[in-house]
Amino acid sequence: MEYTNREMIGAELENLTKSNLEKAQNMLQTIISKLPKEYRELIESSFKYKRVPKEYMLCSILFTVSTSVGLTFYLQALGYRNYANLYFTIIGSRGDAKTEAMKIATKPIKVIDDKFYNDHLEDVDMTNPDEDAPKRKQVLVQNASIEAAHKIHADNPNSIGILIDEIFALVEKMGNSNSRDGIAWRNFLLEGYTNGYIDISRKTTESFRINESCPTLLGGLQHQFIPKLIANGNLESGFIDRQLFTPKLTSNSRLQKGYADTEIMDSYSKSIKHILDYKFQSERVEEETKQFEIKMTDEAHERLFEYTQELINRQAMAKPIIKEYMSKMQISIHKLCINMFMMFHAANSEFRSHLLSIEDVELAMILNEFYLMNFRIVLENNINSNSTEPKVDDIIKLAKRNNASQKAVAEITGVHKGTVSKKWNK
Repeated sequence: MEYTNREMIGAELENLTKSNLEKAQNMLQTIISKLPKEYRELIESSFKYKRVPKEYMLCSILFTVSTSVGLTFYLQALGYRNYANLYFTIIGSRGDAKTEAMKIATKPIKVIDDKFYNDHLEDVDMTNPDEDAPKRKQVLVQNASIEAAHKIHADNPNSIGILIDEIFALVEKMGNSNSRDGIAWRNFLLEGYTNGYIDISRKTTESFRINESCPTLLGGLQHQFIPKLIANGNLESGFIDRQLFTPKLTSNSRLQKGYADTEIMDSYSKSIKHILDYKFQSERVEEETKQFEIKMTDEAHERLFEYTQELINRQAMAKPIIKEYMSKMQISIHKLCINMFMMFHAANSEFRSHLLSIEDVELAMILNEFYLMNFRIVLENNINSNSTEPKVDDIIKLAKRNNASQKAVAEITGVHKGTVSKKWNK
């Protein structure tokens, strides 16, 4: 016992000397090592043969799973019902293979969407001119206006995956108070994260209602645009708190001859297809059961309870920005638990015969902490590169450059509004 305690103390002391970047890299390796084989091997082979950063592949895979689950499975725990949908932003420079990660991970969905599109064209050809146009089944949404995104989600109420190669244009719109589309996008994503209803009323076009919204989001962002994320109300609205950020943590500068084993992609695609099959089955008109509850073991429930209480305690002592982010972590842990459960049982499509285990919860916890660490890295590298605690004057300069408000600075720093106002005017 004494030896074990010395080991634990030594590991903790070693951890204190590491940078947040080193901690995130270690957490990433732990996460990948614990994933099911079909996901782990795709991450490793993409890194080896295509030099795609492992963290980019991880979040792109999680987006794909999250989108495939939709509203079909949910977790009822600690007084709340939560679904699997999550929002991801990949941060890097041009040429960092952000887009390649998205393409590889979402390929199984693209194959199905291609078939849906061809089926839709056939349905349109067979429709009489006086009949209503047939609805198009669709999972992924790209290059859509907010009106189109609303309509596509209404036609596909179980879930839609919003895939944006470069998310900067959307962020800029959302930060522009004069942009009606930007405000609508922000409201859509804020409401969608917690699966609220969306009611669209228009004078000139069809009005409709989505009783339970379920969008997912994956986008790439060049690191020089990160300050725009906290500008013009995006921070105050809570949009940033809902993002799982992925800065670049790994790189492979060595070219490799040959190709990845095709069985790796086949196994991954089969896993995603099994999740989607459940989703599509639940969407059928004749299907009575539309949603399935993921039950958990007593040990898993107790571990989830302990971790959530720990988050609440840590949040009370946290600095602004991190405090708000931790409040959303109390939601994302549930969403990550669902995704872990689905990933571990997707190979054999055994979702109904298993319980959420303590191992599922603990891996979800590591993921939750990993994305918190990533968020800290993003703040360190882009608010003040010299310190994790930027000076008020520096934040004010950054706020002015990005048209942020004095109120936002006061909330970020915890400094009294009057003090911020005096420094602002200087």
